[in-house]
Amino acid sequence: MHWCKSEKNEHASRLVRLLSATTTMASQYTTRLIGAPNTLEHRVFIEQNGNVVSPFHDIPLFADQNNGILNMVVEVPRWTNAKMEISKEESFNPIKQDIKKGRLRYVRNCFPHHGYIWNYGAFPRPGKTLPRLTRRPKPMVTTTRSTSVKVLGIMALLDEGETDWKVLVIDVRDPLASRLNDIEDVERHFPGLVRATNEWFRIYKIPDGKPENHGESPAKTPNYDISIRNISVQNSPGYVSKNDPAYTSLPPDSRKAPAPVDPSISKWFYISSAQSSELHCPRL
Repeated sequence: MHWCKSEKNEHASRLVRLLSATTTMASQYTTRLIGAPNTLEHRVFIEQNGNVVSPFHDIPLFADQNNGILNMVVEVPRWTNAKMEISKEESFNPIKQDIKKGRLRYVRNCFPHHGYIWNYGAFPRPGKTLPRLTRRPKPMVTTTRSTSVKVLGIMALLDEGETDWKVLVIDVRDPLASRLNDIEDVERHFPGLVRATNEWFRIYKIPDGKPENHGESPAKTPNYDISIRNISVQNSPGYVSKNDPAYTSLPPDSRKAPAPVDPSISKWFYISSAQSSELHCPRL
């Protein structure tokens, strides 16, 4: 199903997962790619004007605080399967593919959804929260690695016993951004998108033998230890200068062609209640 072929669905795909700022902000951020995608070594560093920055600590939360415009960092491009996320532990928090038991993780295709059905990402964290950060709501997506977004709604999930917040946003550069201001507008202009989003988060782990996610959320959200190295918060414990060996030793761009992916990742899973049966289909 080629949803990106439709102009309407092309706009709709921008409504989900975080990484956004103003057009000016987005233009000054680029990526430094290390190694080949679909390998354990692959990393995506965020650069500002050619210098590596931390998406957690060096990108401001607000692109335009007066108008409620936020910056967003896109971890996973829409329609892809690799489970990419900002590394909490590694210096300057590059984006890397999640690993479990030594194997790269992928989201499976739960019919009719192919991979991630929107761009998926996270809000940057303000420097004042250093050195220990509480997990923030994670919004939904656009196609660049860093961009500006307007929040339209929020969804709370209970994901394996942890509170998991999802925030629906739209890129401020989208032609329909001025028409969308809340979740009712999403349903009005893109009927079915919110329902599909809810379904996707409910069933996407079932092919891996896990139960459905649910909408109820517990009272406690866990904390995580996070690398606090940054180049912009000078009074923080994690601040390093650009002459520091911890910064100068960061690897140069060494991008390579994507490595082959196990053909099983292209399989389709048809979900019926809490059961799944798989049907092999070519990737669309």
